[in-house]
Amino acid sequence: MVTSVNPVRGPAQPELGPSLPEGVRVRILRTAHGDRRAAAELASALTERQLTGLDPLPAQPPVLLRAYRQEVRALPDTTRRLLLLAAADQYPVDTHAFLRAVTATRLDTRPLVTAEVAGIAHATAGGIVFRDPWTRIAAYETASVTDRRAVHLLLARVLRGEGESPRRSWHRGAAALGPSRRLAAELRAAAHTARTAGDHALACALVERAAALSPEPSERARLLARAAADAWRSGDADRARRLVAATDDDALGGLLALRAGNATDAFDALLTAAVRYADDGPEPARTDHPQHAAVHLLARATEAAIYTGDLRRCREAAAVADRLGIVPPGTLGGLAAAFEGRYDDARDLLKAAARRCGPGGDPTLLIHSGIAALLLGDHTAATTATVRAAASARAGGDGVTVPQAMEFRAYADFWTGRPRAAEAATLEALRQAYTTGQDNGACHLQAALAMFAAVTGDEDVCRERAEAARSYALARGLGLPAALALFALAFLDLSTGRFAASAARLRALAGFGPGHGHRAIRHIATPHYVEAAVRTGDTRVARAAHADYDHWARTVRSPDDLALSARCRALLASGAEAVEHYRTALDLHASGTRDFERARTELLFGGALRRLRHRTEARDRLHSALEAFEHFGSPQCAAAARTELRVLGEPVSPVRGADDLVARLTAQQLMVARMAADGATNREIASRLLLSPRTIDHHLRGVFARLGIRSRIELVRLLGER
Repeated sequence: MVTSVNPVRGPAQPELGPSLPEGVRVRILRTAHGDRRAAAELASALTERQLTGLDPLPAQPPVLLRAYRQEVRALPDTTRRLLLLAAADQYPVDTHAFLRAVTATRLDTRPLVTAEVAGIAHATAGGIVFRDPWTRIAAYETASVTDRRAVHLLLARVLRGEGESPRRSWHRGAAALGPSRRLAAELRAAAHTARTAGDHALACALVERAAALSPEPSERARLLARAAADAWRSGDADRARRLVAATDDDALGGLLALRAGNATDAFDALLTAAVRYADDGPEPARTDHPQHAAVHLLARATEAAIYTGDLRRCREAAAVADRLGIVPPGTLGGLAAAFEGRYDDARDLLKAAARRCGPGGDPTLLIHSGIAALLLGDHTAATTATVRAAASARAGGDGVTVPQAMEFRAYADFWTGRPRAAEAATLEALRQAYTTGQDNGACHLQAALAMFAAVTGDEDVCRERAEAARSYALARGLGLPAALALFALAFLDLSTGRFAASAARLRALAGFGPGHGHRAIRHIATPHYVEAAVRTGDTRVARAAHADYDHWARTVRSPDDLALSARCRALLASGAEAVEHYRTALDLHASGTRDFERARTELLFGGALRRLRHRTEARDRLHSALEAFEHFGSPQCAAAARTELRVLGEPVSPVRGADDLVARLTAQQLMVARMAADGATNREIASRLLLSPRTIDHHLRGVFARLGIRSRIELVRLLGER
């Protein structure tokens, strides 16, 4: 196998600017193959739109490559020819045929010693290893067209093994002197083979070359759109956006805007494309019939409408589907019906969508199934659908869809009380979203991580992630993550006793307009709003909000929604009436899956029983809640349960496992402590956790204070003893 390495060159690697958006920073490093010198050069040349992530990044750093080309040109011709053969075997398609080509032509490899002495490349048993990717590119691009054509023909000749036909076709296409319908057709067929095998990066290269060899302009545009779709599915968003810019494909342009641009613009483009395909569209990129493409695009338009939080757009999409005679995705129809107050219709449509969650299905439809299940309060079904969506996407080589599934999986993980495990999975999804150019999805995941941080007591992390999500969301018209981030801050206020601030934030979820609020988040936050409002003595709006929530809960018959509605009723009542509502709520929780909310109900019930002087039952309920909160890793809620127990005069044991490191630190502090003990700098830890160095410094100071230590050396010693 032929590979390349990328050692650190020079005495120091330059840092990227701290103001660079995280998504742009991650993609620059990917484009630069991890070389910070190349990354710094790329960053310094970005336009304002590239800096904000609205335009694709450049493919190569020109100044750096110029220096590398000079190094290669200084080598003897015989050495350069061997390096060209190795480079053509690796760039831009890895074909693993170098050694066979050397053997077939009995090439003398001794001139490679010169390249080794120069530190440019060295020979191994598997082939040639270049110093770094830029040296490999320079070795290829400094060669003449004639020499490049010769090595491509040689590599095509030796690629005769089973399954090697797509790569053989690539080299044949790369050796072509001009337009050729025959070679373009061969490359299209090879791309189909690669795509079927899930290798979208290879398919993209093949189709892009087919476009270059196609003599008809209309065919070239169609092939470039196909190549852009393959680039997107391979996770190379910048390449996809560069390719789609050469076409007038509003469908793909809308998809890219959905994942990294303005959600309102994405909705308009996707709905326009759906109408065009339904009327008389060309063969779409991922389906076999224009009508199927229209349904698929309506599904994507639904996602855009969900992101914006603008219910008018849901209605508009549903109306277009009706006019075109298309059965819309169940999530779209269900949302439109729910926003209009037609809860019976919404329930039926969402249940039909939620049932489409069998294994091996289309990832997009499975994600929609998960969203429908979430809206119905069925978090087990939501988890099943989103896990299957991710598995189906991976099986088809569609890794770009995996973080999309995790966006909605996070809700189920939160409600079912798995914040610490979910945080790790969501953080990985966040990295994938940034790497694949899905900054809108990353914004949603940041908001989910803010929610997990609120539950686990990491106040600084909660605020940083929520602020990052909200500032980005407001600029892109993303009502969903903006609302979720606000909900996270409100939950943080609620769990720390800042009830007026919590109520004010939760009331703001009703804010109108894309990027400001979201009806779905406002709905699921209603039980928390009722609690905050009751604590502040302002229940007028809370009663109206509860009435609507109760209507929905009774319609969908979700045990957890009914339990939370009963809890709201208990909060709004008093005396014996409240006690009965709390008992009803706990009976309903027993049939549900929201264990974290069950614990919160027990906490509130225990407090109500204490005030009614039902000391024995109050003590039992509060101890049960305390045990659950400690299990979930929610220190603030656990502290509230301890406070209630102390008021009862009940002796409260210290924090479970006070000598246990895990018990003394928050989830984020423990993660930071372990990385610091392993030798990572604050900047490195910040990069891994996608947080600011300032927040990491704050966490380390908190770690030292909680553990009673003063240095990293003591931290290493302490962790080494456990």
